[in-house]
Order: sequence, then structure tokens, then C-alpha cells
Amino acid sequence: MENTELTREDVRHVAGLAMLEFNDEQLDTFTTQLDNIMTLIDTLEEVDTEGVPATFTVTENTNVLREDVAVNANQAEALLANAPEEENGLIKVPAILDESEGVN
Repeated sequence: MENTELTREDVRHVAGLAMLEFNDEQLDTFTTQLDNIMTLIDTLEEVDTEGVPATFTVTENTNVLREDVAVNANQAEALLANAPEEENGLIKVPAILDESEGVN
């Protein structure tokens, strides 16, 4: 396969499509970096992978997460049991607003 050579104008064009703006120094840097990546891709395309099965993971690990099921196991009673004070099934808290002063 023919090697792909990336030019500075290619990088400027792609940056424009992504609505990115680069100065000349950044364009030179990214052109070199992207050209190196394209060269690596060209090299990888030369590898004979005929008959090699696809690899989806490199480990045998699998997720062991439990099913996400909502459970309401008397949480209100447990919560109220830990509250410093409760009244009519609600947690009683001290007032934080002083309503004794009038509003102007």
C-alpha cells in the first residue's frame, strides 16, 4: 500500500472542520505528530492478519456487577431511628431562618 503523506494544509483543513485554530508552530507540531501516526498505520496495514481471530479483550476478566434494582427496605424507619428528633414520620431540625424580624 502507498504511504500516506500528511501536509500542513491537510492538518489546517481538518482543524478548520473541527472549528479549531492553531498557530504556525502548533500546525508544524501536529503535522509531524499526525504524519507519524499515519506512517504507523501504514506499517500496521502491512502486517498479515489473515486467519488471526479478532481480539475483543486481552484479559479473561468479566464484569461482576449486580443487577441494578431499586429496593425499598424500610429505609424510612432506619433513617428516623438515627435522626436526633422526629415528628409524624419526619426529621425535625432546628429553624435556620428567624421569622421574628419583619421583612422590609
